[in-house]
Amino acid sequence: MSTTVRAWGAPGAGKPLEPFTVERRDLRPDDVRIDISYCGICHSDVSTVTGEWGERQWPLAPGHEIVGVVSAVGSEVTGFRVGDVAGVGCMVDSCGECEYCLAGEEQFCDRRVLTYGQTMPDGEYTQGGYAQQIVVREAFTVHVPETLPREMAAPLLCAGITTYSPLHHWGIGEGSRVAVVGMGGLGHMGVQIAAAMGAEVTVLSHSPSKKADALRFGATDYVATSEEGALAGARRRFDFVLNTVAAPLDFAAYLSTLRVDGVMCNVALPQQPFEAPVRMFTNQRRSFVGSLIGGIAETQEMLDFCAENTIGAQVEVIAADRINEAYDRMMRSDVKYRFAIDASTF
Repeated sequence: MSTTVRAWGAPGAGKPLEPFTVERRDLRPDDVRIDISYCGICHSDVSTVTGEWGERQWPLAPGHEIVGVVSAVGSEVTGFRVGDVAGVGCMVDSCGECEYCLAGEEQFCDRRVLTYGQTMPDGEYTQGGYAQQIVVREAFTVHVPETLPREMAAPLLCAGITTYSPLHHWGIGEGSRVAVVGMGGLGHMGVQIAAAMGAEVTVLSHSPSKKADALRFGATDYVATSEEGALAGARRRFDFVLNTVAAPLDFAAYLSTLRVDGVMCNVALPQQPFEAPVRMFTNQRRSFVGSLIGGIAETQEMLDFCAENTIGAQVEVIAADRINEAYDRMMRSDVKYRFAIDASTF
């Protein structure tokens, strides 16, 4: 048995999104049903729909930045009640038994299932949050603090945890000197979170146009990297560089801004391999690392942190019939700083 709900999705790779319907399973004992209020648009959605990230089953509803209200719970659910504000991020299932699941790092489980475009163990093909409702296991549902506006909270389920997790993992705090490369959907979250952790934050952005916003978000300095010699002036300045842009970079130049034992962390996913001389690592004992979203417990921690520090994504709320326009604008970096779809328009 299942329930049919209205949604928006792509009928095929590279095709414009359009209205269709998806099936949501009837509640199992450990399930939570959420009536979706808002769903953020992530660049991953665009990459999936264009076919950049491989073939999928079509039609497909993207969306993994989901916030809504619990409308029903299964008989074994203990942590959620009808009326709670809840969220769903990038994952909806994992094995629950491997070392990573047991450590609360489900994102590294070999059997993790993404919120859309993957197959559950029972054969159900996951459809994302561009829809009226979603049914998710309690173990993959998080509480959204009431003080967070729902439209601003939705992008936290991906952009928020993607930037919070590496900053938390590498111990950013009082006295840390952090650079955030790029100030788009991910970068503007990284600036706010790092600043709230107590770090001294510098934005490294190609364009000087976002300086005022960067300072408003908590940065203390802004470097326009398009200016000749800009990075040379930041040599050996930072403890941690968070790269949020997928565009090709001169990685050697960015690595040169790290101090001894400094870390450069990529959360963006460029298509091309990167190059840097080995001496950029051996000199100053630098490291280059990556990070992938975060586990469910850490996602809850991030939401609570954002609520405590009055942090939210800066969003432009749109109706469903503007999704294709929003995709086009995202490709042109024409959004400050994230789109959130009003699910009532599905």
